[in-house]
Amino acid sequence: MTAIESSPDIAPPPSSLGRAAARNLATTTKSVPQMQAISSRWLLRLLEWKQVEGGVYRVNRRLSHAVGDGRVAFEKTGAVVRVIPAELAELPPLRGYDDGEVLSELARRCVQREFGPGEVLVEFGHPVDQVVLIAHGKVAKSGIGAYGDTTALGVVKDGDHFGAQALRSNDGISEFTATAITAGTVLTLSRRDFEEVLGYSESLRAQLDRTAEVGGAANAVGEAEIDIASGHAGEPSLPTTFVDYEGSPREYELSVAQTVLRVHTRVADLYNQPMDQVEQQLRLTVEALRERQEFEMVNSPDFGLLHNVDFAQRVPTRTGPPTPDDLDELLSLVPENPGFFLAHPRTIAAFYRECNRLGVYPNDTGPDGHDRIAWRGVPIYPCGKIPVSPTRTSSVLLMRTGEENRGVIGLRPAELPDEHEPGLNVRFTGVSDRAIASYLVSTYYSAAVLVPDAVALLEGAEVSRDS
Repeated sequence: MTAIESSPDIAPPPSSLGRAAARNLATTTKSVPQMQAISSRWLLRLLEWKQVEGGVYRVNRRLSHAVGDGRVAFEKTGAVVRVIPAELAELPPLRGYDDGEVLSELARRCVQREFGPGEVLVEFGHPVDQVVLIAHGKVAKSGIGAYGDTTALGVVKDGDHFGAQALRSNDGISEFTATAITAGTVLTLSRRDFEEVLGYSESLRAQLDRTAEVGGAANAVGEAEIDIASGHAGEPSLPTTFVDYEGSPREYELSVAQTVLRVHTRVADLYNQPMDQVEQQLRLTVEALRERQEFEMVNSPDFGLLHNVDFAQRVPTRTGPPTPDDLDELLSLVPENPGFFLAHPRTIAAFYRECNRLGVYPNDTGPDGHDRIAWRGVPIYPCGKIPVSPTRTSSVLLMRTGEENRGVIGLRPAELPDEHEPGLNVRFTGVSDRAIASYLVSTYYSAAVLVPDAVALLEGAEVSRDS
């Protein structure tokens, strides 16, 4: 009989325990569950946190006014802008008018409107049927020159106004075209709304028949002046004074982010080694809530920092990309103890490109001892929560922090039942008839700007350019 030779394609039988079988008996080392959405959350880490009793924090400020300087002032609460009623007396037809009830009604009827670069707000030769109050932004005025050509008539900006003749008559014609240079915000008061108030106010009708000028004592930052005598000799009569406060101070109520975590009791009972399933589910849930918390503290229309920067503290970029000159401008707006810049990572990269182009190297040692990007010794921290627009522009925040520094502070409850972390609690809400255990996870927070120059904003910074 001929011996059968084995085919070279047939593998020889194993002579030792295989790897796959061995792994069935081995102990596997596992990582905890990972989540890509977890970020550094520098804003939450760097803010000073104030413990708030009763869920409300009131920011009391000195009464600010500058009536008589020809410019209109506004109050800003989040994304909502309102004209200060007394400031309507800056309009020539209302100069010297002090009926607070009527001015408040006129202010209430002003309508907020956002505009973009290149938008025409008023066109030459068209009827003037409303007063336009510029809360924020720059607008170019142009008209017809002596020889029929278009000529520039200047630029108006925050606090300026035009169209006040609409308060006197409804047959005025615009003598210029107003075109937006930057994005911004205006408030408009229509002739129709003004006439409705005029119909029942005798004092307003009398006001339109006379002209008066008023001046308001104010210091360099628009706060009610404190009368002080200095450099005197002997015993002269000293001026008397008091420090007045805002009648309706801003109050910050704590916001909340919540979710319900559900875990099947069988999973919690049987599959909890070597890692506690409830603990890991809770850890990732807390991370997600903290991410939402930081997003809201940056972007909330009510208390988010991007919406609570005073108009006087906002500047556009000079050339498009964020440059060292732009950051110097921000530093000039937060002159005392600036804490840190906050910018999207793509904005930081754009700034670094400008620094490379100029041959400067903005590195410094951060508070954690690590080298990081900084400018003039002020660190620049990344925050992916600051949005990048479809046109590839973003913003840069600069802030001073701490209550003692009159800066920006974070707000959270002083104490919570079932507190898991500061400002965050986990409450067991029971087991359903399907054996699902539920936990209500809540975090309470807000942010407050104590004085306007605690924060400044660079707007419209280009994060990339087509070459």
